[in-house]
Amino acid sequence: MKRALFLLLVIFAVGYATSVAHSQDPPRPETSVSQEPKAGVLVELFTSEGCSSCPPADAMLRQLDNLAPVNSVGIVVLGEHVDYWEGQGWHDRFSSHQYTERQTEYARRFKLDSPFTPQMVVDGAQQLVGNNTPALQAALNSAASGNKATLRISAERKDQKHLALSVDAGPLPAGSKHADLYVAVADNSAQTQVGGGENSGRKLYHVAVARSLRKCGNVSATGGQLQFTVPLEKGFELEKQRVVVFLQEPDTGHVLGAAAKLLK
Repeated sequence: MKRALFLLLVIFAVGYATSVAHSQDPPRPETSVSQEPKAGVLVELFTSEGCSSCPPADAMLRQLDNLAPVNSVGIVVLGEHVDYWEGQGWHDRFSSHQYTERQTEYARRFKLDSPFTPQMVVDGAQQLVGNNTPALQAALNSAASGNKATLRISAERKDQKHLALSVDAGPLPAGSKHADLYVAVADNSAQTQVGGGENSGRKLYHVAVARSLRKCGNVSATGGQLQFTVPLEKGFELEKQRVVVFLQEPDTGHVLGAAAKLLK
């Protein structure tokens, strides 16, 4: 039943995203989240404010997020701004060389000549041009057909500089022996009025903008609970952020489960 619901959600979400992919309307309000363990497909978007082909992909990611609410059965999204567009007329304040390195590793795994934007990676197993709606639908349907590890996130501010997290991971899918647990802290949404480069004069809208991403432990085939703290950057407004967690096989790069939680 959950799988059928997931597939219907994917078809509806992507179909709707097609009609709005070129819209620059601000994202809709986030949906409240439950505390139940969830299993989701991870959609990573490698993007840049300096790339004129990226806004439609950013819009598509927003629509996937809005139509598949965070921390419910469905899609978990994460926007990762690369830094190789720097020095071409505009500074992307969200860019980080860490995300460039992550994308470069995917390029190696997928045997691509080089990284590119916009690129979507679905569950670490499939990649596509980020504004290619038919390819995205096919990748999501393929990812939905596999078994997933469930994840439940508990989070609270430990102090002004740290977030205390507890993650309960269910058993890994059959055949998987272990996986690394990654944790991202991301802005729920962001807007930028671009003043230079290929997008000069445009107002760009983003969702689930990664501000930090780190490996926080590993999980065996039987699952388990991990507890740790994550540093928060100065000036972060917790109520405007979310935590994204996912399990990724170190050898294949495949993501075995993903979940997200809005922070309060």
